[in-house]
Amino acid sequence: MHDGLAAVLDGLAPAAIAVSGGVDSMTLAVFAHRHFGADRIQMMHAISPAVPPEATERVRRHADAEGWRLTVLDAGEFADSDYIANPVNRCYFCKTNLYDAIAGRTDRRILSGTNTDDLGEYRPGLDAARAHEVRHPYLEAGIDKAGVRALARRLGLGDLAELPASPCLSSRIETAIPIDAGVLAAVHAAESLVDDSLGPKTVRCRVRRSGIVVELDGASLDALDGARRDALAAAIARLFPPMPAGTAVAFAPYRNGSAFVGRPE
Repeated sequence: MHDGLAAVLDGLAPAAIAVSGGVDSMTLAVFAHRHFGADRIQMMHAISPAVPPEATERVRRHADAEGWRLTVLDAGEFADSDYIANPVNRCYFCKTNLYDAIAGRTDRRILSGTNTDDLGEYRPGLDAARAHEVRHPYLEAGIDKAGVRALARRLGLGDLAELPASPCLSSRIETAIPIDAGVLAAVHAAESLVDDSLGPKTVRCRVRRSGIVVELDGASLDALDGARRDALAAAIARLFPPMPAGTAVAFAPYRNGSAFVGRPE
């Protein structure tokens, strides 16, 4: 795996890696930097209300530890009315803004942390990547998510290897409900509250027309008894702007991408 990825990267450097703070792009950044050094690899991290602050902290921490050449930027998607409208292909507009912003700060080829498992999901952001000629080293080396985690372990990145998947906060907002920075902050606070209370394997706080739905892995949902459920629901409701009468905070099994309504199958 190391040799295959290194061979791919040898044909792509000098390059700029879009680093989100997740396991895929972080592991790629560590591997590429250790392979090439800061002269040939630079890291680009975008901050916005949709990016959890712990992701940015993680990027900065590893940049300091590894000696990355890091640029932190605002991709500007919150000034894009197409993004704010939250269509089913919202990720296309998000990635278009991201890659435009990166291209405005470097003339290097842009690399992403997309892996082969991502090809089995609805990923309109890949259309934006194609338009910007972004390359995906994991895809070209045939590496899937399990392979990324295995690589992280071999690099001594135990904290990253077991990092749960955590898409941007806007992915919690049901299609066609406009993206609002204040609501995203409430979503993040709600998930943090559930993490502290239950320590779930997976938690997603979805904002739907029907109200707030907290999706949990099966074991955590089964462990949520009536009293704790009611207390958590009340605490989460207080984090959000007043909801219409009759709406409530509900709990449900986790479903990947369930906030995307009308997505192609």
